[in-house]
Amino acid sequence: MRTTSYTLLFLFVMPFLWGQTPCQCCSESHQQFDFWVGHWVVKDTLGNKVGENLISRAEGNCVITEKWKGASGTTGMSVNYFDSSDATWNQLWIDNQGNILKLKGTFDSGKMLLKSDLIKGEEQEYYNQIAWSLNENGSVTQLWETTDVNGKHLSTLFKGIYSRISD
Repeated sequence: MRTTSYTLLFLFVMPFLWGQTPCQCCSESHQQFDFWVGHWVVKDTLGNKVGENLISRAEGNCVITEKWKGASGTTGMSVNYFDSSDATWNQLWIDNQGNILKLKGTFDSGKMLLKSDLIKGEEQEYYNQIAWSLNENGSVTQLWETTDVNGKHLSTLFKGIYSRISD
């Protein structure tokens, strides 16, 4: 009788347990970029609206997607993910102008810092580097710069302040 009871218990309980899958992307590392998740209006440093950005979690929290709509009509999207094999964050950006940007980096001291591979420019080689940081008021600053092979600042391509849009 006891064997029958255990067998029945096993048959009824195990399918329920097999159906439970732990969150594969819920680690602290996978949550480092969560401060960017939200619906945002983006302004330049003069307060001019430059666009809106919708940042969402997808695929069981394994991906952060970005959907950009610029005030000038440009659009773009990115896929962002934490790669456990090398403990890096990665972004692939593609826009409606055919621009592609691949970035890789880490979260450190409250800032996400991602950098491209070395790019051969007309005058010199450079890196694209984008940093996102959470501000005390809940806004996010995104700073896109180029640097030379030694890390010296070459130019600022974009500095935007993200403010949440109330849904």
